[in-house]
Amino acid sequence: MAFLERNANRGSISTGYDIENSLKVQANSGNEWFYRDNPTAGNKRTFTFSFWFKRTQLTGYEADPYLMSQGSNARFHFAGDTLRFMFDGNSTEMEAPGMLRDTSAWYHIVLAVDTTQGTNTNRVKAYQNGEVYAFNNSDWPSQNQESSWMSGTDMYFNTRDGDGSYDNSGYWADVAVIDGQQLDPTSFGEFDEDSGIWKPKDFKDDVTFGNEGFYLKFDNSGSLGADSSGNSNNVSLNNIAAADQATDTPTNNFAIWQNEVRHRSDSKDTSFKDGGTTAVTDGNGAGWRGSTSTMTMANGKWYMELKLLAADSTVQFGAIPDHRVHFEQQNGYYLGQDGGGSIGWYAVSGYLFYWTGQHGQYTTTASTNDIISLALDKDNDKIFFAINGTWMLGTNGVRMDPTTASTGHEVQPPPHHFALWLNASSETHLTNMGGYTAMSISSGASDENGYGTFEYAPPSGYYALCTKNLAEYG
Repeated sequence: MAFLERNANRGSISTGYDIENSLKVQANSGNEWFYRDNPTAGNKRTFTFSFWFKRTQLTGYEADPYLMSQGSNARFHFAGDTLRFMFDGNSTEMEAPGMLRDTSAWYHIVLAVDTTQGTNTNRVKAYQNGEVYAFNNSDWPSQNQESSWMSGTDMYFNTRDGDGSYDNSGYWADVAVIDGQQLDPTSFGEFDEDSGIWKPKDFKDDVTFGNEGFYLKFDNSGSLGADSSGNSNNVSLNNIAAADQATDTPTNNFAIWQNEVRHRSDSKDTSFKDGGTTAVTDGNGAGWRGSTSTMTMANGKWYMELKLLAADSTVQFGAIPDHRVHFEQQNGYYLGQDGGGSIGWYAVSGYLFYWTGQHGQYTTTASTNDIISLALDKDNDKIFFAINGTWMLGTNGVRMDPTTASTGHEVQPPPHHFALWLNASSETHLTNMGGYTAMSISSGASDENGYGTFEYAPPSGYYALCTKNLAEYG
């Protein structure tokens, strides 16, 4: 873990303040971004940007993905997974060495500018999770210099100039633009006294946004661009709809698939889009490629869903001991290839299988558009699978019902931590761990704590894989 990630917020800290929603964005084919259209000019010398961002694809997927831009000479973007800020052209481009590569965590970024400052190093300040994000060059703007930041040109988020290039994939939350003040991160967050983790706080009534400032909470799915500052400085949306609202937030972080820790990447590869929830294979060659969840669990009962887009989908998913993940990755195996206790369900045959060589046939087969549910009971070391809400029958005629733990298939007992895993050989596969999914959800069921959005209600005592549930059960 890079040094700048030591206090990364993974959403497991109780804050007394909850961010309820975020906005999912997808690069490339998604072309999803938002922007302040034709604003009135504000203070072009003094301003602050504050936002939370969770990356789901790193720079290798899209070169230098942009966080913000305004005019041709005002840029704020990733470069080699570090942040780079351009105040007014190349002569004022600030670079930083610290990489931000943790796709399991939320980052809080604050950029605070005041060119009226006499000391050049005070004119541009950046912070990551409450700590100074140091620039490693000296291209500071001159005193009292103005730029196109906070000007009358369109201000873009998640893209460069709204041209469909250099987009990010991930989640945005609590986006604030402050017109006329240079604020430090304590205006927007604080360190938890017990853990030292940086966490958000409710700042709406404690900051002055200025005439051209705005605050995006993404809490109204029918108006995701609504300004909550009181200024009515709403933003416009590009290829973003109500379905892009998510409940994966800095105060309740949900598991997704690890897009940068994939297994096997020779002639065939699998990537994950739609907030790290949709598996896409590249279609070249044969063989299995897969990944694991960004969160593991040693205890508790957990639930997720997968939608089959084809009845004979070459997809497997289940649970795997965490120590086996590292071994198989290091040795170039696809998940479960070398045994070691993984267990899963195979769409083509309806098999439930152990990679130790044992397997059993379910009597129910799946069809196109069926939703497969997984329930993992790490308290009793059992696993269960359902089709469209009905728990499957084994060849012995016994229904594998998670409310009766004795009927499930065994998984390895403690001390093993388990991750959810998915292997794919072809096609596209939609999954749902509760925080966001590209699946069309008709029921909107949640777990007993009210977390997650699923097609089928998790069985009693089973929960979405998110940090609030992990803190209580996992």
